[in-house]
Amino acid sequence: SRAASSRYMDAYRTALDGLVGRGLAYPCFCSRGQIRARIASAGEVPCDPDGVPLYPGTCRHESPVSVADRLARGDPHTWRLDMAAALRGAGSTLGYVAFDEAGERWIAADPGRWGDTVIARRDVPTSYHLAVVHDDAAEGITHVVRGRDLEAATDLHVLLQALLGLPTPRYHHHPLLHDAEGEKLSKSRGSQSLADLRQAGQTPGDIRARLGFA
Repeated sequence: SRAASSRYMDAYRTALDGLVGRGLAYPCFCSRGQIRARIASAGEVPCDPDGVPLYPGTCRHESPVSVADRLARGDPHTWRLDMAAALRGAGSTLGYVAFDEAGERWIAADPGRWGDTVIARRDVPTSYHLAVVHDDAAEGITHVVRGRDLEAATDLHVLLQALLGLPTPRYHHHPLLHDAEGEKLSKSRGSQSLADLRQAGQTPGDIRARLGFA
């Protein structure tokens, strides 16, 4: 939540500093335009699960002296996870327990498909990924229920949990609710709310069934 994120800002910075200190994250000074240009010149490149071309790792190879100078100048930057180093640092097999009404099963995680993803920004020492794994642990969350649109991101969260020494909750990724045109229901699109569905005659049982809970 926004309140939790504000309350934990110092903890996020500590977590980020720990990853940087272990050589698992690095500053990226590339603008979006520069990244697009480099990707375009490289031809066909792999994409992450969201369909975004993977960052080519340009700043991963910048010299420590140059990095220190640019940080001291206050050059705009983000912080990226060095995925190859992170996977080595995590060591053991990565995965999580998925649950539904049929029981529990082990899901192997493949965080490498996200590449050197952004985990923090210059002005905010966190991202959704870093904040959510910290907040789940800090709030004692043991079971997480999210939509299937975030299922692939759970692989990245499992990796961060391993690197930060945090527990991994059990996860359930439910089907998404769609409108008559097949589009995902979303507040940003002005889609039907639960109240609208209730007014249309949908019962709690109907909604649970549509989310995969019998």
